[in-house]
Amino acid sequence: MTGPTRVAPLPELAAPGGPLERLVATGLRTVGTGGVWSVGDAGGVRGRGRTGVLGRGAHAAREADHDTVFDLASVTKVIALWPCVGVLRRDGRLPLDRPLGAYWPPAAGHPVGAVTARQLLTHTAGLPLRTRFAELYGRDPAAIRAGLLAAPLHRPPGSAVEYTDRAAVLLGLLVESLAGAPLDELAARQTWRPLGMTDTRYGPLGPELADRTAPTEYEEGLGVILRGVVHDPSARLLGGVSGNAGAFSTAHDLERFLTALLAPPPGAPWDDPWLTESLREQTGGLEPARGLSWLCAAGTDPAEGTFVHYGFTGTGVWVSRRQGRWALLLTNKVHYDRDFQPLTDLRNAFRRAVFG
Repeated sequence: MTGPTRVAPLPELAAPGGPLERLVATGLRTVGTGGVWSVGDAGGVRGRGRTGVLGRGAHAAREADHDTVFDLASVTKVIALWPCVGVLRRDGRLPLDRPLGAYWPPAAGHPVGAVTARQLLTHTAGLPLRTRFAELYGRDPAAIRAGLLAAPLHRPPGSAVEYTDRAAVLLGLLVESLAGAPLDELAARQTWRPLGMTDTRYGPLGPELADRTAPTEYEEGLGVILRGVVHDPSARLLGGVSGNAGAFSTAHDLERFLTALLAPPPGAPWDDPWLTESLREQTGGLEPARGLSWLCAAGTDPAEGTFVHYGFTGTGVWVSRRQGRWALLLTNKVHYDRDFQPLTDLRNAFRRAVFG
């Protein structure tokens, strides 16, 4: 088995006017949105860049920057939910391989009672693939939670890797129940405040943060372009706080988060066993290969240890403990359109440049 392709040192890649700056600037012109990027290692940021504006119309008056607040969409799964799971796992309160129904009363007697937390983290639980919460359960959060627990499985647990937001929503409910606190409070107390992530929080955002937030899509039901209110409709139905989406953050804050994955500071919510287990292939040869919450980066061998998580709005974060480097690329693609192939192409080229 071959190792990762040799890549240039980060200072060379990220130099002003260098390969990454040219790659991202050219790529974002094709994608049709502004954005920011950063790369770094255990010592912190080794280079960053930005290009374009926050949006169209009145939003074009401000350029994208590293203090721009982005709706992270599914990146919420790794910057909010995954650390909370790790804390409960470390404390012996969340067994990854016991069926949920054996220790979580709300799951007992339901199909999800046979599922394990590890299967939720690896998207191998066999849950239905789409949320369809409003259509299936109505708009009441309590009814949605009840419907989520009672839903029949799509296939036997452990038989396939099938990404579904239901897994993270269900895992968020489990975390809140075991920890006895809402997910937004847990994430802030256990992760964001200890790491100095001062602009990271669940929405809806207050006026100061909303003013520097990249807009997402026009929401017909509300009659506005969403800005500081979560784009994901399932998370919005649940009040904006969910395991699958709802967190907002800046590049500055995510730089702190990613650096802490490589060099955990005192007070970090994860220990080495949780990092090692999470950033290692956990799907037993099923494809696409995944760790715990994290996805093995497309185009890489799982043994190379390059992991990523994307957000539907246009966000993405990468980390490789083996190479000792991390990267982020944040855009608000959905503000312009949903033609994601150009963004996929840019993400893959960005990953190859940074990690091989």
